[in-house]
Amino acid sequence: MAGGGGNGGSLLKFAVFGDCRPPNNDDTAGYPTTIISGIFSLAQSRGAQFAIGTGDYMFATSASAVTAQVALFHQAQAKFSAGPVYLAMGNHECTGATASNCPNLTETSNIKAFMQMVPSGVTKPYYRIDMDTPMGKAKFVFIAANAWDSTQQSWLQTQLADSTTYTFVIRHESTTSAGVPNGVPASESIIAANPFTIELLGHTHEYRHVDTQHVISGNAGAPLQSGGNYGLLIIEQQANGNVTVSEIDESSGNATDTWTVSPAGKKM
Repeated sequence: MAGGGGNGGSLLKFAVFGDCRPPNNDDTAGYPTTIISGIFSLAQSRGAQFAIGTGDYMFATSASAVTAQVALFHQAQAKFSAGPVYLAMGNHECTGATASNCPNLTETSNIKAFMQMVPSGVTKPYYRIDMDTPMGKAKFVFIAANAWDSTQQSWLQTQLADSTTYTFVIRHESTTSAGVPNGVPASESIIAANPFTIELLGHTHEYRHVDTQHVISGNAGAPLQSGGNYGLLIIEQQANGNVTVSEIDESSGNATDTWTVSPAGKKM
């Protein structure tokens, strides 16, 4: 699927966030509206052309709570009017269990609601967005590890085998998370066999610069697991073709960490 984002072939600049769910199941009153609204506002003020979510936009079992929490997410999202918001599926968009799997897309109210949050024309919880840049095409591959099946596996192999200058892979759980669904190790083996720039992850409620090519952005409002701060990533393509990643603190708006990689994911 080709995508826009308002860049028109200009240098890429986009925001990444994840895990903006409330602390407890069906806890709509505890939805972190202020934090995720602040994150979307920062994405807007920092000049992001579009935003990417790494999963978990709700924590609900009842259909009414799903509807209410998705409405609060969209209310916060309204703070960002610069471009589209592309969302990866998390375990809370299935049953809530980390290892849950919803390939039929009818298993819960959560997955049904999530399918209304993907881009228009997308019929699966996994998809690809392409962006043209002055240095060549960038593809964004959104994996749904909590809706894994053989069809998605074949699709992912095809997408990652398609050579582009930049490849950004988005998936909710990392390989180091406990109790992950089969889609995590299965997709990771495919990713590792192909060139990519950065893999964007969530699930654990933290910011963690794992290594040059892997970063966890799961600190958008869910209870923090390891101290730190709520925040988002700003990822910006440089004039020399490299990509700079900055973690931005939601409360202060200051960068707390910055690093740069090549299109091939090499540390610069």
